This record gives sequence, structure tokens and C-alpha cells, in this order.
Amino acid sequence: MIGYNELYETLRKEKYSEALQPLPKKFIEDFKEYLNENKEKSSEKKDLFADSVAKSRKQFENALALFRELMLKRKRKILNLVFVATETGIMKRDYENLLPIEKEVFEKIVKTFEESDQTVSKILNGKDLKEEEENKMILFKKNIEQFIDHGGNAIGPFKSGDLANLNAGVAKILVQEDKAGFVDEN
Repeated sequence: MIGYNELYETLRKEKYSEALQPLPKKFIEDFKEYLNENKEKSSEKKDLFADSVAKSRKQFENALALFRELMLKRKRKILNLVFVATETGIMKRDYENLLPIEKEVFEKIVKTFEESDQTVSKILNGKDLKEEEENKMILFKKNIEQFIDHGGNAIGPFKSGDLANLNAGVAKILVQEDKAGFVDEN
């Protein structure tokens, strides 16, 4: 279990270091245990004016504030790591000092940044994002002869009752012409 002094020292190290500081893998669980134990002490109602009860309450409140500040410092450092990772493709050694939950957040943010960069790249290269919609499943209402799609590919022929997974734009045209209906719409 973590103690108040250890929590204070951990925050102090995190504050005055550029690098993300290593924490025990079960740091959050240990802090929860500390909170549960000290919550009971600070909520005892033996004598509201006793110095020990007041001191326990204040230490409990301070511990929460220290923990919040520590997590805030770590979040800022994680965001810096994300910027470095997405701009250079290199993960700094601080990655090893992330808690498991922080690693999960880090990976999600990096993935989101990479997807954003890909979208910007597509726009800059003149690709229309609306054209890149996924396929739609349609059910043909009428027989359709073979036709050419937007990409110049031959599609069909289809018979009434056939199912097809086609480009969303092509599927929309067929539905508008009442030659097919979307399967996922009622």
C-alpha cells in the first residue's frame, strides 16, 4: 500500500522531471486501498474536535489533491509522448513508464492522430472522402443487366431477389430508381 509521504514524493519527482516517472504497476489500486483505509479514519465521529480526526481528514483531502495533480502532470507528459510518436514514428523510452491504463489511452490517441493525418493527406491529394463510403447491402427488386460502376468495373447481371454488397453510391442510384432496396433499412 502507498502512504501519504510516498504519494507526496512521487508527485515531487513527477513535477521536477521532464521524463515520465516509473510507478508501480498497481499504483492506482494501492492508492485506492490507501483511500479506503484513511476514509474510515477521517470519518470516525468519536470527537469532532480531536486533533487526530481533523488531521486525518485534512491528510485525506490533501492526498486526493496530490493524486489529481500527479495524474494531471502525467497526462500532459503522455500528450507530449503522443506528439513525438505521431510526428517521428518513434516511441520514447518513457513509454515503458506508463501504467497499463495510460498505455491504453496512449495507443488510442496515437491511432486517432494517425487516422486524422491520413484523412488530411487524402483531402490534400484530392480524394473526395464522401466517395470513399463503405459498401451497402441491397436486395434487387427487378432484373438488372450488367453495368459499369464509377470505377469502370463491370457489375452484374442481377436477378430479382438477389443480394449484393455494392459501393454506397451505386447502391443509392439503384434504390432511387426503385430497382433495389437497402437491406438494413425497414
